[in-house]
Amino acid sequence: MSERPDELKRLAEIAADMKLPADLRRKAIEQVGAISTHQALLALLDIAANENLINKDRDLALKLAREVIKKTSPQ
Repeated sequence: MSERPDELKRLAEIAADMKLPADLRRKAIEQVGAISTHQALLALLDIAANENLINKDRDLALKLAREVIKKTSPQ
């Protein structure tokens, strides 16, 4: 369990690194979304709020954040 925050941190760093190819950044964002925890939700919101990223990456992070909220909300 202690590895999860480190993994999220690394993925968030990859997602925010504009020096990396766009497809690699998007895969990192998708992997954060697949984790579907509260910490992953916060990481996705941080990515979506990053004004240095292109809108497509920010929109993807926001979309996945919504999906995490739906998955973790009581029905």
